Amino acid sequence: MCMNNNRRIIDIPVQERPYEKCEHFGPEALSDAELLSVLLRSGTQGTGALDMSRSILNALGSAGIAGLHQMSAEDLKDIRGIGRVKAIQIRCIAELSRRIAQAKIGSEDSLVYDSPEVIGAYYMEQMRHESQEVVMILCLSSKGRLLSRKIISRGNIHTALLGPREIFVEALAHKAASVILLHNHPSGDPSPSAEDIEITKRISEAGELIGIPLTDHLIIGDRTYVSLRQSHLLKTA
Repeated sequence: MCMNNNRRIIDIPVQERPYEKCEHFGPEALSDAELLSVLLRSGTQGTGALDMSRSILNALGSAGIAGLHQMSAEDLKDIRGIGRVKAIQIRCIAELSRRIAQAKIGSEDSLVYDSPEVIGAYYMEQMRHESQEVVMILCLSSKGRLLSRKIISRGNIHTALLGPREIFVEALAHKAASVILLHNHPSGDPSPSAEDIEITKRISEAGELIGIPLTDHLIIGDRTYVSLRQSHLLKTA
């Protein structure tokens, strides 16, 4: 059934209202817009919660609801009916979804970082929604446990990582036995470039000299990743 713009929830037949649909058929029966309207709880004068939710999804375009992670508070407030409080609500909804996805895999401190599959799955939700390249270092103990993690640059990896200094300053500060590097490709394609491979080689060679090996470099894409170790583009002992 097609609904007119700015139609209030009270004007929608009871069986079609998001709350009632959820109660009778479960949340899986709701559309993205209906789920978002339930979480927003209310609209503003002249704009109902459901119409507001549809406007948000329209603004996200082809990215769909996953694009919520990339919207800033200012982006959201450009949408009719969304002010400071609604913008905060939506950003918290996106963050909660990311944390739930990570919690299914385990806590960051409990992971053993010897598997690209585990590392890729855990950091996927954190990094795949970034609109720019983010470079992260994981410092590990001799048993493969996490000692620290740090985002060492935002922007373009090829200009940000001119050398391995930032990486090994962090590793030495935490007495790391090894390090793992991660960065994302905002395009969604994790295929390593020639520059990615060259940077990885330089960092690996520096690690060998210092005695703190680079055990992997993962490039995160959209729901996928590439491990340079698995791809035999990183030599490890």
